[in-house]
Amino acid sequence: MTRIAIVGGGITGLATAHALAARGASVSLFEARRLGAMASTWTLGGVRQSGRDPAELPLARAAIERWSRLDDVLGAPTGYRRRGNLRLARTEAEIEGIRAMVATQRARGLSLEFLESRAEIRAIAPAMGEAVLAASFCPSDGHADPEMTIAAYATALSRAGVTIGEGAPVQRLVTAKGRVTGVQTVAGIVEADAVVLAAGIHAPALLAPLGIDLPMAAKRVCVLRTVAAAPAFEQVFGVANADCAGRQEIGGAFRITTGIGDWPGDPARWTEDALRPPLSTITELIDRTVPLLPLLAGLGLERCWGGLIDLTPDALPVLDAPAEWPGLVIGAGFSGHGFGIGPVSGEILAALALREATPFALEPFRLARFASLSGQAPLTLHG
Repeated sequence: MTRIAIVGGGITGLATAHALAARGASVSLFEARRLGAMASTWTLGGVRQSGRDPAELPLARAAIERWSRLDDVLGAPTGYRRRGNLRLARTEAEIEGIRAMVATQRARGLSLEFLESRAEIRAIAPAMGEAVLAASFCPSDGHADPEMTIAAYATALSRAGVTIGEGAPVQRLVTAKGRVTGVQTVAGIVEADAVVLAAGIHAPALLAPLGIDLPMAAKRVCVLRTVAAAPAFEQVFGVANADCAGRQEIGGAFRITTGIGDWPGDPARWTEDALRPPLSTITELIDRTVPLLPLLAGLGLERCWGGLIDLTPDALPVLDAPAEWPGLVIGAGFSGHGFGIGPVSGEILAALALREATPFALEPFRLARFASLSGQAPLTLHG
């Protein structure tokens, strides 16, 4: 039986473990904190195709099919709803940007509408405010509940016999004779035929001793949750410049996010208190979103917290099995939009670990691409 060790307990690691267990592998998963401790639970939970990089669009389109049956596959609810995604324009310049995005993605076969009047927007989302001048709308997009999804995967993995270690940080990748042969934890060495590194912001430090440079910036995100309100908004919304996004959760609370810049600390030593956003950021986010959804002005704030994004130079993930290190598979750098493609990313990484073919073009996600890249792609926030 093939033995696979997975480092990281977010949706990517969990989906990889699920795909591997379904193929009969013996899987051990190691999570330094708790399952979904970072991006997989602070995310909005967007499951979108719209606004994706062309390289990522095939994965996102395939993911929609996976999400539509994921509750049955996992035997537990994920909270998935297909209610659409709205990308909003607030200025004339943003209108033209969204118009161009709609044209480009339509040409690639995505069913996407351009809503060029407030009346068209409110016909779909009556709660939208006067600040919204135009929007794109992808009706086949949707969202899931992050906490429910992580719990559903964990339940399914337990049934499948996957060993899950929470509070079990991997100290290093073990190598022998030019290949990766396992992981070192505080409890000792765990041998494996392949190791899948899905550790997000922790991935570069684990790769560095192997001479692998994974360029990654840690970006901090602010998340707000309101008290519960009556159902009023079904879609996920984002704005053209990605400075805020949000949705209404199943329980009625609104979850709103924004990026707030670089993280100055050591990504390996973050704490929830250290990531908590300052009042100025909270105020700015409220001021930014209330004109979009005026009903937010009357809601109390239940909670606010921060998260970190593992942002690569081109804002695309690494999905690769580097030839120079047999036994190693990397799935990291999802740049704030890995949740929605999680089930498909897991299938790809499982195939790489088992040295099987995958139907997806992986060249845009190879580690070697960074050698010819310069600059930094902008941050996006949902899905």
